[in-house]
Amino acid sequence: MTTATENESSPSAPGYKKQDFVSDQDVRWCPGCGDYAILSGVQKVMPELGIPREKMVFVSGIGCSSRFPYYMNTYGFHTIHGRAPTLATGLKVANPDLKVFIVTGDGDGLSIGGNHLLHILRRNVDVTILLFNNRIYGLTKGQYSPTSELGKVTKSSPLGTVERPINPVAFALAAAATHVSRTVATNMQHMCHVIRRAAAHVGTSFVEIYQNCNIFNDGAFDYVSDRSLKIENELQVEHGKPLVFGPIDKRRAVRIRALRPEVVAYDENTEDLWIYDETDPTHAAALSYLDYPQYPVPVGVFLERKESVYESGLLHQEEAEIQKRGRGNLQKLLAGSQTWTVK
Repeated sequence: MTTATENESSPSAPGYKKQDFVSDQDVRWCPGCGDYAILSGVQKVMPELGIPREKMVFVSGIGCSSRFPYYMNTYGFHTIHGRAPTLATGLKVANPDLKVFIVTGDGDGLSIGGNHLLHILRRNVDVTILLFNNRIYGLTKGQYSPTSELGKVTKSSPLGTVERPINPVAFALAAAATHVSRTVATNMQHMCHVIRRAAAHVGTSFVEIYQNCNIFNDGAFDYVSDRSLKIENELQVEHGKPLVFGPIDKRRAVRIRALRPEVVAYDENTEDLWIYDETDPTHAAALSYLDYPQYPVPVGVFLERKESVYESGLLHQEEAEIQKRGRGNLQKLLAGSQTWTVK
């Protein structure tokens, strides 16, 4: 477990700067890794939340991304493979006042951790999940991951994968997540905006972050991270606005025809454009299946809706039972009604 250092300022008005969230640990990622940008973005956003560091916890599993808690000057847990959602759920139930972030990767969160991720999403525990997606296992040296594209040649698939990849956004939506978004690590401004929105959400927020592994899967997302290519391929989604993308002299838009998305040329007179509604799960589901290169890559908030949170419901039940039966006695419960001595 990592711990926050003492803060001299008032807990009710932290007045933090980015540097206050930088720990004294050496950052040990490969030079050029996309994780550096995500770390910087998170440290930049944290002061804006107005939450004392001693109320923040970062929880991770196993993988390159899972070293994250060491580099945040907050409380943190580096847990076991795929089980970060389980520990984070326990933290929120034990202390609902904590602001809990889960940091995971496409391997950690969607392979051995897939079941745990599914259930924290459907329960709507009030945590923020940052899933780093580089479409490869980096820490274990380049095996294909659950998000690797079909036919991907790696050390563990020398003839190419025969598995269809998981779509993390579609997975989160199917699990009934109440906030789902996507961003790209190379776009700091957009990434910070998305993380800010996710952190403000009450309930489980899920953020997929495209990031590059320049050692084992370099260029996996060049089509949406390279400055010369992203303008053609990136669709920034905004609530209440049409889905428009592309350079100024070649603007295109997405509309729905016969229940299917269709890319068309755009000008001010283009009819039947898809006006996006981030509160509508059917909009989010359709958007999640826009696959490159047939469609542009959607980034931004896919879905945000209000639902009751898991820990509140659980604690309400507990309080009702205390009112009804009185506060329990742990020693009495452990002893039980029948005891015996083994000789």
